[in-house]
Amino acid sequence: MTLKLNPNNDQLSTEELEKLAAMRKRCARRILLSTSLAASGHPGGSLSSLDLLLVTYGLMNHKPTEPLWQERDRVVMSIGHISPGVYSVLSEYGYFTEEDFLTGFRRAGSGFPGHVEKIVPGVEWDTGNLGQGLSVGVGMAMALKLKGGKQKVIVYMGDGDLQKGQAAEAMRFAQKYKLNNLVVLVDRNHLQICGSTEDVMPINIRGLFSSCGWNIEILDDGHNHNKVFKKLSAVYNGVSTNPEKPTVIIAKTIMGKGFSFMENLAKYHGSPLKIDQLSAALDELGVENDYEKWVELRKKPVSTATRITNKVCYPQIAAGSPIVYEVDKKTDCRSAYGNALHDLAKVNNLPGESPKIIGVSCDLEGSVKMGDFRKHLPAAFLECGIQEHHAATMAGAISREEMVTFFSTFGVFAISEVYNQNRLNDINHTNVKIVATHLGLDVGEDGPTHQGIDYIGLMRNYFDFQVFIPADPNQTDRIIRHIAVAAGNHFVGMGRSKMGVVVAEDGTPFFGKDYIFTPGKGDWVRRGNAGTIIAYGSVSPSVMEAWKQLKEEGIAVSVLLMASVIPFDKEAVLDAVKGGGPLLTVEDHHVDTGIGAMTAAVLADEGLNCRFKRLGVTHYGSSGKPSDLYAEQGLDAQGIVAAFKRLTM
Repeated sequence: MTLKLNPNNDQLSTEELEKLAAMRKRCARRILLSTSLAASGHPGGSLSSLDLLLVTYGLMNHKPTEPLWQERDRVVMSIGHISPGVYSVLSEYGYFTEEDFLTGFRRAGSGFPGHVEKIVPGVEWDTGNLGQGLSVGVGMAMALKLKGGKQKVIVYMGDGDLQKGQAAEAMRFAQKYKLNNLVVLVDRNHLQICGSTEDVMPINIRGLFSSCGWNIEILDDGHNHNKVFKKLSAVYNGVSTNPEKPTVIIAKTIMGKGFSFMENLAKYHGSPLKIDQLSAALDELGVENDYEKWVELRKKPVSTATRITNKVCYPQIAAGSPIVYEVDKKTDCRSAYGNALHDLAKVNNLPGESPKIIGVSCDLEGSVKMGDFRKHLPAAFLECGIQEHHAATMAGAISREEMVTFFSTFGVFAISEVYNQNRLNDINHTNVKIVATHLGLDVGEDGPTHQGIDYIGLMRNYFDFQVFIPADPNQTDRIIRHIAVAAGNHFVGMGRSKMGVVVAEDGTPFFGKDYIFTPGKGDWVRRGNAGTIIAYGSVSPSVMEAWKQLKEEGIAVSVLLMASVIPFDKEAVLDAVKGGGPLLTVEDHHVDTGIGAMTAAVLADEGLNCRFKRLGVTHYGSSGKPSDLYAEQGLDAQGIVAAFKRLTM
């Protein structure tokens, strides 16, 4: 590390100012070279944030030789496009070399992507989409506060960044939970891609933060190192208007700072310099133009030496003792979820210790059955209000701080509403557990706006989410305990209605005390030689009733319940085909994007031909009783029986 600033000093020394000036010159050169070499990137904003970055890394607690040091302060780049500036500063502080950065920037497979990513030592979160970074910082600050940590979380935001509504959601939450370990630095250069922020979309940044109850500090020159130091060190030391509130520093900056022909021009937000412009800029900076040297070096194979995995440790979680719901017990899967979550809290969130399991919801505590979890340890339950975008992102960020985060709301809000937020969680290797209730036509009277019928289709677009849809309360209990102890991202979905338990042929609970849920394995609830019905979730009672009616007619079908949707049990499908007879898939989901489509893909991939039919939701449902909605779309027992019998004709 080349510089360590003391936050207890009143101002910077002459030597420190000289060092920072020299560091700025080197970093500015790297910003221009890297973007011109890649013929893409964002030099203008990198130059406007550069002085703020240099002082921040000089003040904060960090170890460049140990990027994931537990006691480090966290820096989150909401303005992820300023990667040239971030990488330049990180190289200056010793996280990697200048050569690593300049030879790898924006090259396929290298350790230096176009937007900041955590494969780069010193980067906490993959950020590209504006507006989500503050939620990430809030999640980290919340987790550190719950663990009693003293670290600071510093979030860099741009003025265009703050046009996103999610930023205000995060501001309100931070104020509510008194996150005084959170500092936001706003790079206020008044420019974005298409021009002036006042022309594109005017925003009163000071008024926005003020209305959300934050401490507000104004920095009139974000390029004066001494002024930046004084403002940031005061906040770092907790010297503010209200020490219980989060703080924002709004810094006046200049796009393209330091180069006469670049300053205050929106063009250079995302436009690298052409070769002649680069030569002029380096002359103005007073440094050698070694562009051609780097062009030659970039012809060598891409190095991956600096890439880090940056996956966090998963906490040890006790699964507790499974709850068995007997055959005479009729309840809903969401209540079984609530009971399992409460039990997990009792054995993991112990008095006097920081919680291991965190609950996050959005004004639906009672509906998603998180009430007992909250009562057990109120500090572990985070109520976000009707702010699903922030909640989803924050839940993911918390889960990267060695905590297990359960995020629960209705299906349409947990998936459709926050598709991109979940996507970034997927990219960031979080450990979030999304448990969505009120899925499908089973929501009934709430109507089509609340009948989430697209969740599998959407979740299949991710690469690292596992998706489980339990068939009854017993299977719900086992799945919830499984995802609590297993690392990674998980989605568990369920309907609203009460239902009986799935029974074995001997009349006992099929998912009884000895049942162990295994991802990627379907459950053969019944075996027959006349064909197979494949289903999951809320239609399971209808399927079991259809099995009974078919049996009474002398038609012995197999029933394969596929709670594990992702990973999907391909071998079970092949087994069903080998067993003979037709295949019928049944689901409370869009007929073209659920397990029917997945089963069809297995058959196509294997070149298999059999009689096959998909039953599912073919149009938006109306408002009515779930039983009536199922009957309307052929998903009741009568419709299932009729569909299967047609396959045998």
